[in-house]
Amino acid sequence: MLCIKDSHTDPYFNLAAEEYVLKQFTEDCFMLWRNEPSIIVGKHQNTLAEINLDYVRKKNIKVVRRISGGGAVFHDPGNLNFTFIITGESGSLVDFRKFTRPILEILQRLSIEAKFEGKNDLRIEGKKFSGNAEHIWKNRTLHHGTLLFSSDLNILSEALKTDPFKFRDRAVKSVRSGVTNISGHLKIKMDVLQFRDYIIDHIRNEYDDFKLYNYTPKDITEIQKLCDEKYSQWEWNYGYSPKYDYENKIKTENGIIEFYMSVEKGYIVETKLYADFLNAAEIKMIEEALSGIKHDPEAILEIIHRSRFDDFLKNITPEEFVRGMF
Repeated sequence: MLCIKDSHTDPYFNLAAEEYVLKQFTEDCFMLWRNEPSIIVGKHQNTLAEINLDYVRKKNIKVVRRISGGGAVFHDPGNLNFTFIITGESGSLVDFRKFTRPILEILQRLSIEAKFEGKNDLRIEGKKFSGNAEHIWKNRTLHHGTLLFSSDLNILSEALKTDPFKFRDRAVKSVRSGVTNISGHLKIKMDVLQFRDYIIDHIRNEYDDFKLYNYTPKDITEIQKLCDEKYSQWEWNYGYSPKYDYENKIKTENGIIEFYMSVEKGYIVETKLYADFLNAAEIKMIEEALSGIKHDPEAILEIIHRSRFDDFLKNITPEEFVRGMF
């Protein structure tokens, strides 16, 4: 069992590292890693429907899609992530209880009564501290989970606060639940890095073939390449979302604007606007200009400025207009 204690905190890099280890290594691996503030969405989710976009942009929180399913989770340096990558046999590759059992044993040693509940959650006193997901590639299982240790739960709550009525799609939806930090239940003083080392000691004792592993220069180069080409790209993090319909209305000084859009692969394929203070020609001009544009604030702002919509969108800033589309 190779144990990779990774010091990188860039979520693009860390998600790329998981895929690289899954597909390029043959050994069984255990990984522990942390991210700077970020939201990690499931492979089959509509990213914009899972995040509080205004808040995420204001706080410079990165948003990254992972290769496993499940719901969106928040990461920060107070959250520790664990990953098992194991070679197995067909029919026994998916096993959430198997891969979360070591975490429960560790917490029991620390006198914390944690339980596996639902499909893939670990909870303390009914509150979630770990969400888990899996991805199967050939005969290898990637199982990863969060461990809220001393995360900022206020930022977590705000970053994942969404309006469920804006989006209509068949994407996987996150199920929100009450959360808790492990540190609040400890009877001894310990920080997140000490907790990480405590986990490593447990894994060392569990596996006779335990061996610490550091990424080689070649590993770093290949992971960074995957990071640059996939995990840091809009096409993966937003464009990969299933097709969806969006609707919203905003109140402006001139009156109400209603937005109706159809989006596929992250691009607007059809827009319908309703606003009493705009004539039919002006509405058509806006609708046509938005066709084929990324459903992305910067891309839409660029079109508004280039097309000089402000000539007839009186008393409405471009930013206010765009806000109605997210």
